[in-house]
Amino acid sequence: TWIGWYMQHLPHWFHAATAFGTLAVELALAWTMFLPRRIRILCFLIVTPWQIGIILSANYTFLNYLVLALGFLLLDDQFLLRYLPRFLKKSYLATKEAKPLAPPALEDQWRKKLRQQLSALMLAVTAVMLTWIFYATLAQMVWMVKPWPLPTMPVSALEPFRIANRYGLFAVMTRGRYEIDFQGSDDGQNWFAYPFRFKPQDPAKPPGIYAPYQPRFDWNLWFASLSSWRKEPIVVRTEQGLLRGDAEVLLLFSGNPFPHAAPRQVRCVVWQYWFTTPAEKRSQGMWWRRQLLGLYAPTLERQSDGRIVVLQWPATMEPHE
Repeated sequence: TWIGWYMQHLPHWFHAATAFGTLAVELALAWTMFLPRRIRILCFLIVTPWQIGIILSANYTFLNYLVLALGFLLLDDQFLLRYLPRFLKKSYLATKEAKPLAPPALEDQWRKKLRQQLSALMLAVTAVMLTWIFYATLAQMVWMVKPWPLPTMPVSALEPFRIANRYGLFAVMTRGRYEIDFQGSDDGQNWFAYPFRFKPQDPAKPPGIYAPYQPRFDWNLWFASLSSWRKEPIVVRTEQGLLRGDAEVLLLFSGNPFPHAAPRQVRCVVWQYWFTTPAEKRSQGMWWRRQLLGLYAPTLERQSDGRIVVLQWPATMEPHE
């Protein structure tokens, strides 16, 4: 986001402190959710502004909003009552006339004993399942670092249910920002880019705040730029759709540089992006600087008979990190 640009240029101690704070919040503070009331409220008061800061500085779609929503479960009625409007407090505090309690019936006592037995059974099952899921998650994290010969049966047994996985949105964080660009041409010499709705493209355009919305097309193209086009069929299919002038494909972009007829040729190139420095932004007005790395996917051409052929194959690129 544009706020993230300014935060990127804060002193090193700020980034070191926030990195340490993130590890402290996720590895240590999260366990305070199971502690007494005052500590749970303190956890809420720390995690909430932390998540808001992430929302303002980065686009992680709805993830941080889910954390904010779950955080309200740490609060109790006593805490929330202080901030309720007066008219709601009156209805909240209204009580009915107290009546003496009748002695429990025999049937109620039988139900109470049954609930106690079922509660113990549920606790045992829950403990086994949580231990099982914890092992499966921990084993996958360990295998990321070193292929230790841990038992794989508990992990493979849970795989069909998709309830245990490596913790974290990004198992391995990328070191650079690579962006795919679709371009069209009628003569093979002059190329015009299809403008995206969300992801970085124009160096003069500030990055926006789009969360909690998740633009699936732009999001998938970012991951595609980190691997080969052969593993990402969405890229070539988009090229083909642009050559055909497919209306649904064109809706994925914010504009069409060929409003009257589809181009004869479409190619896909990849750029590497960096934030500009404050000095560069003051002198050039640019939020990004970028470098063309080359052709990402095959250049396609639409023949006069409507057939689509490959005009140029891309050179082999090393996977980006």
